[in-house]
Amino acid sequence: MDTSKLMFRDGLMKDERILITGGGTGLGREMAEGFLKLGAEVHICGRRGGVCEETAEELMSKHGGKVVPYACDIRVPDAISDMNDRIWSAHGPLTGLMNNAAGNFISRTEDLSIRGFDAIANIVFRGSFYMTHDIGKRWIEQKLKGSVCSILTTWVWNGGPFVVPSAMSKAAINTMTQSLAVEWGRYGLRFNAIAPGPFPTKGAWARLSPDSGSSSMERGVANPMGRVGEMHELVNLAVLLMGPGCEYINGQTIAIDGGMYNASGGNFSALSAWTDEQWAAARAAIEGANAEDKAKRTV
Repeated sequence: MDTSKLMFRDGLMKDERILITGGGTGLGREMAEGFLKLGAEVHICGRRGGVCEETAEELMSKHGGKVVPYACDIRVPDAISDMNDRIWSAHGPLTGLMNNAAGNFISRTEDLSIRGFDAIANIVFRGSFYMTHDIGKRWIEQKLKGSVCSILTTWVWNGGPFVVPSAMSKAAINTMTQSLAVEWGRYGLRFNAIAPGPFPTKGAWARLSPDSGSSSMERGVANPMGRVGEMHELVNLAVLLMGPGCEYINGQTIAIDGGMYNASGGNFSALSAWTDEQWAAARAAIEGANAEDKAKRTV
């Protein structure tokens, strides 16, 4: 990411201590860099602990500041509690949580296994709630203000054919965002979400566009703006929601997709035209990407 395109003044986030789940790669890494550049103390976690450590070292060598990595499986409530105990004890209370960790892959729903469904739902649905619940209770007990932002998709409004586990799970987190904004607003806690359109990342592209064709993720030309998103654009929105100055924004899910949802629904409905052979090739490519990632996990 070109950090010169961040639209906020240096030091804006100097009093923030933010945890980003799935912060070692992809959108999480980009947000970690943006928050760090603006002065925040950043904590990142993921199942691939070594990847988080490498990211922390790279970002600190580039920008200074503090990035603290953790190996944590957010599907396990005790692992979340243990990590947050360490953060509170060694560094102090968090001021913000970015629910970014996710999993997704394209599949015809009739081909989907229960194991495949759980692989997504346990991270996105359960893991995001577990993390939000643990941190939210700490804030309430200690009478602290805090902000939670979750990375969703525009599918929360119109469904996600061929990505049903993700669409269901992210729709649930959208509902959590709206619900807790009301229930916990009285404690000084805020809940918002970002619904990105296509922002190219290696992890997402490997599972959502395994054909590397225009029929799935690489559809910038179908966008009203004729392109995919640039990372600094998403990071600027995340800073707006997580930094100081706009604390009256609460209970909102904001799309950043160039108008794609309005123009075409922004989902994978075009995959209805795929043949059995195309789906078989996609499954093989996705399995290869999964095996590569699994080899790097430490928890």
